[in-house]
Amino acid sequence: MGKLIAIIRREYLERVRTKWFVIATLLGPVMFFLLTALPVFLTASSKATAESSNITIIDATGANLGPRVASALSHSSRVRPTLVVVDPAESAAAESTATKAVLSRQREGYLVLDSRTMLGTKARYTGRNSTTFRDMNRLGRAIDKAVLGQRLEHAGIDISTIDSIMRVDVALDKTQLSEEGRAQSGAGNRVLGLVVAFLLYMVLIIYGQTVLRSVIEEKATRVAEVVISSVRPEILLAGKIIGIGGVAITQFAVWIIGSFWIGTNVVPMIIKSKAIGMSAAAADSVTRSNEVLTSLPTLSVGLVLIPVVFFVLGFIFYSCLYAAVGSTVNSESEAQQAATPVVMLLVLSAVFIQPVAFAPQSTAAIVMSLLPVSAPIVMPMRMSLVPVPAWQLATSIIGMILACLAAIWFSARIYRVGLLMYGKRPTLRELFKWLRYS
Repeated sequence: MGKLIAIIRREYLERVRTKWFVIATLLGPVMFFLLTALPVFLTASSKATAESSNITIIDATGANLGPRVASALSHSSRVRPTLVVVDPAESAAAESTATKAVLSRQREGYLVLDSRTMLGTKARYTGRNSTTFRDMNRLGRAIDKAVLGQRLEHAGIDISTIDSIMRVDVALDKTQLSEEGRAQSGAGNRVLGLVVAFLLYMVLIIYGQTVLRSVIEEKATRVAEVVISSVRPEILLAGKIIGIGGVAITQFAVWIIGSFWIGTNVVPMIIKSKAIGMSAAAADSVTRSNEVLTSLPTLSVGLVLIPVVFFVLGFIFYSCLYAAVGSTVNSESEAQQAATPVVMLLVLSAVFIQPVAFAPQSTAAIVMSLLPVSAPIVMPMRMSLVPVPAWQLATSIIGMILACLAAIWFSARIYRVGLLMYGKRPTLRELFKWLRYS
């Protein structure tokens, strides 16, 4: 036990005393804010560009729909679109002229309205900003509003009445209902889930690679030969994983606390100062982003401790695999290739982060939260979004424990043989032989 503690202390203190660990730990919450909260804030406070109205509207409907679209586009912009009313047979010639105007940069694009637009099925837009989400969203809303207004007017409704009817923007307050009671639920839950999943993914992949490099370094410098002369390889492996895991938990805890402090103190100040001096509509849009960034769900003991349990189990699982890979190679260049299967398991979990965040009760989300390779990331994220049934949580934890036991058994046998093997990388047949060594 004394040797194990000594190895753990060395692995831990050797890393937490470095200046780069301190810098990364302190700057981590700021980086997470920039990568998660800031894009949400910028999206909420941004608006369509003025150039989105600098277009040509080709009205081939014969029902005077173009002026309505032009009015809707120029309502919030000083740039007015150019309106061209043509017969359906002359639409192709008008498009050719509009194309030349776009290519010569006189116009940003052109919009074609025809009989299909009047039916509410299709309108065509061609331009330089066709991939700009805000501009296209604004253009689509203008077309919908114009078509709806046209239909209401044909139904005999006054124009002023139409405008009052169509000015609707209802804010939807969402409440999550479970056996524990009612709780505010909304975008804040999704932000928390994404942050938790992102943090777990980063810590697992960064510190798993740390275990890999540590094994390679000791093997390359022949330090392992000296150490295992007095310590069993299994003890050395356990001390290395526990020590580096302690470093990861330390940094993970600081990141969580720092991110929570920034989210509850700094973000509201930024939003409040940003809303000052804006128009009422813009200020309302910015203020609504506050719900996304700060309306976090109530943090229960289980919601805090269970992600830690999954992180510990996930770290043991992946660190054992990384250590086994590191003991079979002789350099970092070889390790990058050999560790690809392990990295792909983590990448597979990361691929499902966004789909699970938007559909946490789907079949794919449930399956990924039960699989040992993805449960450390997906299950904590699901827990922050929706109530998870007890049987799913128990199944996931039991599966992780069994996977960890299998990874420990596998890596310990590979590690104790591969640590003293140099030269050519072992083949799969040789690895299976190592597993059978007593």
